[in-house]
Amino acid sequence: MKSEPIAAATVFRAVMTAAAWRCQCTGVCGQPHAKSDGRCPREHDGYADKHGGPIRLLAAPADPHTPEREAVALPARALRAWCPGCHAAARKPAPAPDALQGGLFDL
Repeated sequence: MKSEPIAAATVFRAVMTAAAWRCQCTGVCGQPHAKSDGRCPREHDGYADKHGGPIRLLAAPADPHTPEREAVALPARALRAWCPGCHAAARKPAPAPDALQGGLFDL
């Protein structure tokens, strides 16, 4: 028996079943996931390492930049299974091209 959220369990279960209870990130987070054929290896209720607790996957929009007000109304087919680490990294905005240099050589 896998753990489930209290609310919206039917939608959560549909998303997780379609994802085979595994994170569906394919590199959007910035990691190539090279050791697991390009897909994040994290599984729901699995352990990240011997010091971490169990991983609880999220049912979140396929586009991580979808505003929360729109995300709550999306059907299960528009959602993906995400581990918290991949989802947080994918939501970060990309740095602006000028910010990459950091003004090191500005005169």
